[in-house]
Amino acid sequence: MPGSLCPAGEPTPAVPAIPVIPSHWSFPAEPASVKRARSAVVGALPRGCRAELADELVLVTSELVTNALRYGTCPADGCPIELVLWPADGYCWLAVSDPGAALPAPASPGPQACGGRGLLLVSALTATWAVVPRHEYGKSVVVGLRLAG
Repeated sequence: MPGSLCPAGEPTPAVPAIPVIPSHWSFPAEPASVKRARSAVVGALPRGCRAELADELVLVTSELVTNALRYGTCPADGCPIELVLWPADGYCWLAVSDPGAALPAPASPGPQACGGRGLLLVSALTATWAVVPRHEYGKSVVVGLRLAG
């Protein structure tokens, strides 16, 4: 059997399914990275996923990468924004990481405010989200969206 390491005549042990390898990107801390991140995420979605998932992921990616640019990076330090996308357990997971120490929290903007609703939008579109400190420095904002409707 091709790929088998068992000597002839011995039963081949059960082989686990190889998991999907996550998609990973690094983008420079610059405004053009928001568009690049959206395009990368849509291009990496599994074939046949629901159309709404792509729309939701584009919006969530835009919000999280924009927040990482505004609050988590300093362009002079040269640290990139990192994205990881992977399907697991019925969800499409997205992690956006930056080197900043400030932890994001939903705001309570007034009706006249021009901004401050990004994390409220993320909360509305995702099944779950959390801020996870990184081992060395910075943090990752991890969101989960259901693969099925």
